[in-house]
Amino acid sequence: MIQLTPDQIDYAALTESVRSSASGAVVLFLGTVRELTDGRRTVALDYDAYGPMAEAKLQELAAEARRRWPVDQVAIVHRIGHLELGDVSVAVAVSCPHRHDAFEAARFLIDTLKVTVPIWKKENWSDGTTEWVHPDGAAAAENGMTPIRQLDPGNVSLPATAK
Repeated sequence: MIQLTPDQIDYAALTESVRSSASGAVVLFLGTVRELTDGRRTVALDYDAYGPMAEAKLQELAAEARRRWPVDQVAIVHRIGHLELGDVSVAVAVSCPHRHDAFEAARFLIDTLKVTVPIWKKENWSDGTTEWVHPDGAAAAENGMTPIRQLDPGNVSLPATAK
């Protein structure tokens, strides 16, 4: 399952969707909206994406994880829109026959997703300012991937599907 959604992520159902009798390990990673980032207080996050490209890239990442590890099932869901503190912004669930592979595949997926998938995050700070935040590309380079072009959706024209 690969999905972008404005709705809350049902991570229990997502976890169940990757369980199977062929796998002895299921790893679930949840990214949540935290209150402090580099000493600054966050009040909320806004996520935007170029939907069709983001979903295609997520499919590519799932295929790459399957190529590198004995992945049985994989599911990736990312929220789009306005998120409050504590909300789950992204969930990655992976099942494999053994835990080491499941952990490695899940780590690859979340680390590479953050720098290669056209999803943008805007920090809404407690002082009333906002800032579009982009990863540095280190994880993409580490995994042999090309980082997305560092675009600010507030300063570029995106297709209607990205809004």
